[in-house]
Amino acid sequence: MAEYQDETRTAYDGVVELYASLFADRLETQPFSRNMIGIFAELVRGTGNLRTADVGCGPGHLTAMLRDLGLDAFGLDLSPAMVDHARRAHPALRFDEARMEALPIHDNALGGVLAHYSMIHTPPEELPALLAEQARVLAPGGLLLTSFFATDGPEPVRFDHKVAPAYSWPVDRFVELLAGVGLVTFARLLHDPASERGFLDAHVLTRLH
Repeated sequence: MAEYQDETRTAYDGVVELYASLFADRLETQPFSRNMIGIFAELVRGTGNLRTADVGCGPGHLTAMLRDLGLDAFGLDLSPAMVDHARRAHPALRFDEARMEALPIHDNALGGVLAHYSMIHTPPEELPALLAEQARVLAPGGLLLTSFFATDGPEPVRFDHKVAPAYSWPVDRFVELLAGVGLVTFARLLHDPASERGFLDAHVLTRLH
């Protein structure tokens, strides 16, 4: 797991300013993503546990959005350069460097976890460990919103992402992995992409029993 993460971290460290300029306001043109995050925040507020991790937070724009939606949000990212940018862009919020398979969070601590396209670089055989880690940090009844690229085929598809190699997933297969770590899917949204990449965009909302 360390090798691909080291490569991904180095790749994102090298494109921080460009990435931030491209994505910091991206949700203004992505109504599906924006509204799914709004629904997620509303449901997390309903649990009474507002503490929420934006895992793979990048430049911190979604962490700030979660804060504006009433959550006690903080961001975690593999890339130290991304974390540094997020701290400068959003000085009132907390951002820390962390690996997704070893989150610096106590068991059952959070009301919510947002993983917005943050697991797309994970090889398929290593994805279950990351999902299990996100389930570990959720309190019973806590919510996970995962967004990723989807494919109509039966197997994950590796493709050349602009930053680092990435994977698209059959939604049913992804949901099976979520169920395997104790997360129950109760909403999913699949739609055509806003870009010309060609993959579908998927958003899956789950709850920990």
